[in-house]
Formats: sequence, structure tokens, C-alpha cells
Amino acid sequence: MTLDKAALQSGILALLTDMRSRTEVSDSDFAGTLADLIDTYIRSATITIAAGIPVSTAGGPTAQTGTTTAPAVATIQ
Repeated sequence: MTLDKAALQSGILALLTDMRSRTEVSDSDFAGTLADLIDTYIRSATITIAAGIPVSTAGGPTAQTGTTTAPAVATIQ
């Protein structure tokens, strides 16, 4: 799994800088923006699933078993 830690760190630093420049601090704004940064960070993950994972189908005469034949890339939604 690949994540862009540098982008998350940069976003957090920008958030902290913005919060320090405000005349009125809002814990709610801080928490909301930080949650958005973390959500974006997690959703940016690239997950590679290896080939050769056992699979099977259910049912009658058409039920089959085997393995995946190629790697796949998954996303977090």
C-alpha cells in the first residue's frame, strides 16, 4: 500500500499555520479540516492485490475453483 505522507504533513502544517493566524480559534474548524486531511490521505492509498489468490464460485454444476491470474489495484471508497 502506498500513501503520500509528505502531502499529509504539508496539509497539517498549512492547517496549523492558518489556525495561528486567526483572531478567533475554532476547535470545530480545526477538527473538521484535520478529519478531511486524514480522509483524503487514506483514500489516496493504492493497494495492489497479488495474483494467485484462491477463488471459488458457489452453486450447482457450474461451481468452480481456481486462483486469480493477474495482480489488481484496489481503491478505498
